[in-house]
Amino acid sequence: MDSSSGVPFYRQVIQQIEQAILTGMLEPGDRLPTIRSLAIDLKINPNTIAKAYNELEIRGIVTTQVGSGTFVSDRRPDSAESERKKRLEELVGRFVAEMAAMGMDRKATLELVREFKED
Repeated sequence: MDSSSGVPFYRQVIQQIEQAILTGMLEPGDRLPTIRSLAIDLKINPNTIAKAYNELEIRGIVTTQVGSGTFVSDRRPDSAESERKKRLEELVGRFVAEMAAMGMDRKATLELVREFKED
């Protein structure tokens, strides 16, 4: 996980799983690591992994079978949308990081964006 990217960890988990599916590293029916084991491996809070898995399940990319685990479904992520979303999140992450480096907190940054007017 890249804490300097500005992209929330749960989004990074989603992106990595989607990328693994799109590249064929993960195939339909493959079992994902348990929430606990992935949280330990990545050294992040298990709730973060649960949030990522939940969003993937809502989008139909994975299915969870109580007592058995979380599995890749037959539905593939939309590669164009996934790539677009990844690029947008990276762009926003860099922007937020640059604003923080200039002493702006998120609230002030959001206010600046709201008030921004193009000429």
